[in-house]
Amino acid sequence: MDFVPAIARWLHLMAGVMWIGLLYYFNFVQVAAMKAAAADGTAVGISKHVAPRALLFFRWSALVTWLAGAALLGSYFKAAFTLQPSHALIGMGAWLGTIMLFNVWVLIWPSQRKILGMVKATDAQKITARRVAFLASRTNTMLSIPMLFFMAAGAHSGVYGY
Repeated sequence: MDFVPAIARWLHLMAGVMWIGLLYYFNFVQVAAMKAAAADGTAVGISKHVAPRALLFFRWSALVTWLAGAALLGSYFKAAFTLQPSHALIGMGAWLGTIMLFNVWVLIWPSQRKILGMVKATDAQKITARRVAFLASRTNTMLSIPMLFFMAAGAHSGVYGY
């Protein structure tokens, strides 16, 4: 047994579960909880202790998922990313995951740093950051559905008749 692909597959799966789990947590649980907590003045606990820690695991699990996925593709990386017919399904999943990774590191994380007060930002910058983070996070939530389909279809293409 070749241990590198086995370890990469395990890391890809575990980090992916964490990444998508936290994505869904943010979108379906924390957003509503923050509104309620802001209304009764208890949001500080979430924004000071929970959100920064969850965002730490969120962004690094996104990166580990992508890197482990790239390692799994190995010599087929180019075929997947150029959507060659033999690797088009997994390639679509890889492209969606790449877009999602970009959103995490380039849009969501810098915006959340402003929103949570980790970096100085004016009120206007925080308003813009909230909108950017919201849209990028909702986009990732929607992209996760076809991404998960293509990842499964790429690994189990016989099931889907391709």
